[in-house]
Amino acid sequence: MASNCETTTALIICLFVLSAAGGGSAVLTAYDVIQSFDFPVGILPIGVTHYDLDPSSGKFNAYLSGSCSFSLEGSYQLRYKSQISGSIYKDKLTNLTGVSVKILFLWLNIVEVRRKGDNLEFSVGIASAEFGIDNFLICPQCGCGLDCKTLGEDLERGNHGSNPSVSSI
Repeated sequence: MASNCETTTALIICLFVLSAAGGGSAVLTAYDVIQSFDFPVGILPIGVTHYDLDPSSGKFNAYLSGSCSFSLEGSYQLRYKSQISGSIYKDKLTNLTGVSVKILFLWLNIVEVRRKGDNLEFSVGIASAEFGIDNFLICPQCGCGLDCKTLGEDLERGNHGSNPSVSSI
């Protein structure tokens, strides 16, 4: 006859396996995950197809169906490769690859993003700039940024254009 401790341990293991296999728990999208680290959804464009995250190290990869570029406010051009990688922690994205910004005539990689209160600080290594977090409450769309005709309707319905596929590294 099994002891209470063995029975409890077996029950916990079964529950863990069932929840890991998707037994009734909701699958988080990449947008849900970045919000759980205190970042707004708008730092990712619409269309992340899937992602993977190693919760112990914070290393992540987010995948788009292809490369993506758009202009914001007429002055900043952003480009996302089909794979975005880095490390995510509360209020901090580091070792970023796959995201760049055009400044004057040069494309520079955004290597770090930090949340500082109601601002986000974007670093290209040699320089950084801060922007109000309210500029990132809506996900931009590839090709047209925030100036898309159907963008508002999709976002009102909560559609970030994502497929909630997830894996662990």
